[in-house]
Amino acid sequence: MTEDPVVIPVGGAYNVLIGTGLWDRLGGLLGDQTQRVLLIHAPGVRHLIPAIEAALRQGERKVVVVETPDAEQAKTATVLTELWSTLGQHDFTRSDAVVAVGGGATTDLGGYVAASWLRGVRVIQVPTTLLGMVDAAVGGKTGINTAEGKNLVGAFHEPAAVLIDPSVLETLPARDLVAGLAEVIKCGFIADPVILELIEADPQAALAVGGEVLRELIQRAVQVKAEVVAADLRESSLREILNYGHTFAHAIEHVENYTWRHGDAVAVGMVYVAELAHRAGLLDESLLARHRAVLSSVGLPFEYGGAADFEALMTAMRRDKKTRGSLLRFVVLDGDVARPTRLEGPEGAWLRGAYDAVRAS
Repeated sequence: MTEDPVVIPVGGAYNVLIGTGLWDRLGGLLGDQTQRVLLIHAPGVRHLIPAIEAALRQGERKVVVVETPDAEQAKTATVLTELWSTLGQHDFTRSDAVVAVGGGATTDLGGYVAASWLRGVRVIQVPTTLLGMVDAAVGGKTGINTAEGKNLVGAFHEPAAVLIDPSVLETLPARDLVAGLAEVIKCGFIADPVILELIEADPQAALAVGGEVLRELIQRAVQVKAEVVAADLRESSLREILNYGHTFAHAIEHVENYTWRHGDAVAVGMVYVAELAHRAGLLDESLLARHRAVLSSVGLPFEYGGAADFEALMTAMRRDKKTRGSLLRFVVLDGDVARPTRLEGPEGAWLRGAYDAVRAS
């Protein structure tokens, strides 16, 4: 049954639509001037593509469908170059568009393809994972990975719209759904305590696709990101709070060659910065324990059991986008939930101690 979607504005630039029966809106969102659409999608969402392609073909548009590799394997210069060639071979102009259907890696890639082709064409993001819905597809951050680190090449390019249908999560593997909750929990710690309270009250309801709790969690997390992004698109100040836990998380992903799910790495990263803030005198034991409790209640990890040592992770963290020169900078909580701040140049003993605290025995 089609229903009126929840509409969350991201400043005055575009809207995030949350609901069912959204594919039919794609033609209207693109407008009559769009004659060609590059529809890229992840392998796991092939079952959605016929209906989306049919909606895009309204008005006799030409739709070029390309399946990209799964997860982070899509975010490479090789895949990017192949998509550029496809756009050129099919004569895409500035009035044409890209539609990206899949998880966060697909929307990151699709956004960067759109940002870089002819210095910018429109993109509509259709995230199909919880991670993509509450984080990657909203906010206009686009990019690919390099051998040296994650998302080091990219651009800010706001989408024309983001369409979120929570019902598509029914086919998402349970482990990926759990991993996506890490970004939801992050929004709870940095901005919206109700998110944490909902999960703590009933962790299983937070994982129930089709239930009201998960739908509310998605809406609340998107609202947090929309408000932050609207105030600071280019991450000059406030937007850095969305990276809570991400400095250590991206280091884990890099040293583990992207075999870790992003959400799992973020979960461990949040505990790492909580331990760091505790050593800096900013966080008490109870809030530190709350991190581990809420994460473990939904099955997220809070320890790093990988092969990399402290020095390898430190090297990766020094390449983080928030680093300035040799100064490491972390988003931490200042005494309570929804009070994010920055910790700059933490003492080496704090960094090592936090690592030891999250290192699996």
